[in-house]
Amino acid sequence: MNYIILDLEWNQGSGTGAGTTVKELPFEVIDIGAIKLDQNRYIISEFNQLVKPSVYTRMHYMTGRIIHLQMRDLMKGNPFLQVMTQFLEWCGDDYIFCTWGSTDLVELQRNMRYYFMSALSSGPLPYLDVQKLFSIAYEDRKSRRSLESAIDFLRLPKDIPFHRAFSDAYYTAKILSVLPEGVLGNHSYDFFTLPAKREEEIHVRFENYHKYISAEFSNRQAAISDREVMSTRCYLCAEKRNLKRKIKWFSNNGKHFLCVSYCPVHGFMKSKLRLKKSENGGVFVVKTSKMIEEKNFLEIREKKEKKAEALSMTENDVLLNKSSMENNHK
Repeated sequence: MNYIILDLEWNQGSGTGAGTTVKELPFEVIDIGAIKLDQNRYIISEFNQLVKPSVYTRMHYMTGRIIHLQMRDLMKGNPFLQVMTQFLEWCGDDYIFCTWGSTDLVELQRNMRYYFMSALSSGPLPYLDVQKLFSIAYEDRKSRRSLESAIDFLRLPKDIPFHRAFSDAYYTAKILSVLPEGVLGNHSYDFFTLPAKREEEIHVRFENYHKYISAEFSNRQAAISDREVMSTRCYLCAEKRNLKRKIKWFSNNGKHFLCVSYCPVHGFMKSKLRLKKSENGGVFVVKTSKMIEEKNFLEIREKKEKKAEALSMTENDVLLNKSSMENNHK
């Protein structure tokens, strides 16, 4: 299997007149750069092409400042369909995409859809987010460095300028090539295409947690009413037993939900549920489950109690205000 390290640059509308943003294509790809590594993570091929724009024919001032390109440069490029067809042929058959961050594959597929091309996969697409892998290997798994900062951290040579698609793909490839082998199993998923039905939903176990990606629901209520979405099975038990919840599902913001269950064999398990909007206007769910220590359980319980206390105080304030208004009216 080869690694395709991909980076994109894109232009956008200015919001007015001829630069009005097109809803179906908020960002138009103008530069595609990629490096192909073999299974041993050695460079074996390169791809570098400008894309001639057809939607946004004025360069957004911020885009031009960052990538140091003018519209006259882009007009020398080839149309997106031609470039993308050549790119996919260059990728070959057996590969995994690798990017710095999580946005490139989404925007690439939005551009593909705009030109009536098929999506890159029939469901959630596994890929390597090298920015995340860097954090897993060298930091706290949560922080996200800039590409240049990561190059500096690893003391890798900076021999070409940053902020062009090919150069950023090149630097991302340099980082990937030196990452410890053990972190490469921590792949991410691009959600542009969701599972079409229950049988195609994603259940994947990583080194220290489990991830579930649902099919699309019509709305938020349908998602949080679904038994599979709200289930809390122990991912370490062979029979995947549904666990008793020590802390029932609760939310601080209406988008992220937490609960803690208890497995008599493996202990406390924290589940985090995130509601996300799909490309089709619906809702899907990403749920992660992880075994935790008792001290973590106690911290989450305290967080829920504080949330309940704050909610109760808010409700009391509403009642007091209502009573005051009624008395003043009298």
